[in-house]
Amino acid sequence: MLELTPEELLTTTRAVRKRLDFERPVPDDLIRECVSIAMQAPSGSNNMTMQFVVVRDAAKRKAIGDVYRRCYDIYKGLDGVYVGSIKKGSKAEQEQQDRVQSSADFLGEHMGEAPVHVIACTHGRVNDKPTNVVAALTGNVLPAMWSFMLAARLRGLGTAWTTVHLMQEQQVAEIVGIPFGDVQQLCLSPLAYTVGTDFKPAARPEPDTIIHWDRW
Repeated sequence: MLELTPEELLTTTRAVRKRLDFERPVPDDLIRECVSIAMQAPSGSNNMTMQFVVVRDAAKRKAIGDVYRRCYDIYKGLDGVYVGSIKKGSKAEQEQQDRVQSSADFLGEHMGEAPVHVIACTHGRVNDKPTNVVAALTGNVLPAMWSFMLAARLRGLGTAWTTVHLMQEQQVAEIVGIPFGDVQQLCLSPLAYTVGTDFKPAARPEPDTIIHWDRW
């Protein structure tokens, strides 16, 4: 376990891509510990709809990586959405954006090499559901997956929240046997030990740039 204060844990749990150790195996018991912690996250109506598909099989990881690469190629063509097409105002901000692009592009090519894939899902599909239902079903998974990522960070493991594969969600469902009609995938994360543990907070604007006091 890393010696991190709660604030350090919250501010240094980064999306890890280039610093994932593709060679070192991740013990199942560590994954179980992270899932156990994730299960303590709040869930609407105390109805735990979240499910975790943990993929260790090399052939299945390669197949998921191939889907991810195809989807990432589509994503790179989405102007204003693709990280590389978003331009920042200052030199420092643009340099940070360029680093994120390089990191994301790397994972686009190497997702299948991560020793573990974690797919966070929810029972029930959100397609064409009212906003409150979408918020409830996804809200059962998002806090749990973030808790999983925090728990992983404490154990020297790296994660990265990705959704690009959802462009071809059904193909991934078929690879690992997820019942597509009944279960919605919300996130795919690589899971691996990190190369070093010295992650730092990202540069962010001041809080008042996103706070709307009393009204928009």
